[in-house]
Amino acid sequence: MALADNTGCAKPSEDFPFPEIIELNVGGQVYITRHPTLVSVPGSLLWEMFTQKNIRSLARDSKGRFFVDRDGFLFRYILDYMRDQQLVLPDHFPERSRLQREAEYFMLPELVKMLAPKLSKQNSLGDDPCQSDPEELSPNADATRNLTSAGATLPSTVAGGPGGAVTAGTDIRRAGFITIGYRGSYTLGRDSQTDAKFRRVARIMVCGKTSLAKEVFGDTLNESRDPDRPPERYTSRYYLKFTFLEQAFDKLADAGFHMVACNSTGTCAFAHDQTDDRIWTSYTEYVFYRE
Repeated sequence: MALADNTGCAKPSEDFPFPEIIELNVGGQVYITRHPTLVSVPGSLLWEMFTQKNIRSLARDSKGRFFVDRDGFLFRYILDYMRDQQLVLPDHFPERSRLQREAEYFMLPELVKMLAPKLSKQNSLGDDPCQSDPEELSPNADATRNLTSAGATLPSTVAGGPGGAVTAGTDIRRAGFITIGYRGSYTLGRDSQTDAKFRRVARIMVCGKTSLAKEVFGDTLNESRDPDRPPERYTSRYYLKFTFLEQAFDKLADAGFHMVACNSTGTCAFAHDQTDDRIWTSYTEYVFYRE
């Protein structure tokens, strides 16, 4: 029994209320780390949380893990930094500005400094004209979007404009496909005129090149399921933060896309054994293309 009391899973004492090994639930993502890692940066939010003696004041989930209501995907970079105070990011990392906000929240000023210069350098070079965070774009971003929306004017500008205009227009108006997919359902009773519950769209999926998707949908694109995708790679894991198909179509039309194909599948099942109400479920894809 004495050995069990000295392990990392032993009951915390008054002088040391936290166990050696700590489980965290950050935005639904579970992390397991050592207590010294969490308190390795004095003055940080995690240091304040895990050096206090009143452990009951910290939020916990249903399984007793300490809960932090932040981006669970980006927290892995925060935790990596806490281990050795170094920043290592993957190539073409598109979430730098969001990670900077997380670093500010966790009160890590050195990490904020590491992120800020790289963000400025990336924007000045213009390597990726379609950043994942539109609010961090340069003041000329609005003018760029207006050029993108001018479907009829921009091609002529590209053909006969000066060298600088040609380069900018070509980068923005790159050709490509974007596929929009959604699952919809509705219930139909005996009286189709009064009992029909029309289209319910749970989520609109976006498939295509990362840079094109960011150009068209901007901050309405949810990238949390595929945060590290480089600009020139393809993804099928993005989805939109709204559920109106027409809003997605309007954005595609403004960016110069037009629909070239669509397909749909559907199934039908009885909603209840004792009624004639039927639930129709369908999956539909729309393919858009811009020359």
